[in-house]
Amino acid sequence: MNAIVKNIPNSITCLNLVSGLLAVAAAFQGNGPMWGLSGYQWCWIFIGIAAVADFLDGFAARLLHAYSSLGKELDSLCDLVSFGVAPAMLMFNCMMDTGFQSWTPWLAFIIPVCGALRLAKFNIDDRQTTSFIGLPIPANAIFWIGYSALAYYGTEFVCQWYWFLLIVLVESWLMISPVRFFSLKFKTWGWKGNALKWMMIITAPVLVAIMGIPGLLWTIVAYTLYSLFDVK
Repeated sequence: MNAIVKNIPNSITCLNLVSGLLAVAAAFQGNGPMWGLSGYQWCWIFIGIAAVADFLDGFAARLLHAYSSLGKELDSLCDLVSFGVAPAMLMFNCMMDTGFQSWTPWLAFIIPVCGALRLAKFNIDDRQTTSFIGLPIPANAIFWIGYSALAYYGTEFVCQWYWFLLIVLVESWLMISPVRFFSLKFKTWGWKGNALKWMMIITAPVLVAIMGIPGLLWTIVAYTLYSLFDVK
């Protein structure tokens, strides 16, 4: 029974991976129909499921006291697929569908490269227990869902090569940057000491309610700005 309990978090982590692989497959379906929605819409959903699984595996590990070196490495490998490769393939196909400069989609490959560097740094850095150094890779994936939604709903300027190049470079740099980002893990539930966390929790649904899926992009922009103004 102990062996089963010990592997519950790892099983949830593998669900993260499966969701990431489904997101990659859906991205290549593009605007085509897939189970009643477009491939892009399913890609957003599968990345979202992967993000939920990524949260739950850590929660389960803490709840069951089932920490392991295997789980830590497995989590990073799965995160690279779900939050690095999947959003890259989402943007690759999204840019392909726009019909702009033929080389523009290939810029998306920068995303998983920097994502891999970010995860490798995280695994060997013992300073990131209560906060993050560099943008967490799940936040990177959420940003690209919002960005692709802008393109999907007809905001063509985001597909111009110069704009896409700038955003890819900035977003990828943030993952490997020395910028500190606060964690959403709570030790206490009061406002004191948790003001930015509560502001983030309030901001995210408001932005999505107002803007729809593109609001996810601005959610990560808000998270970045809140982190930059964090005086800790």
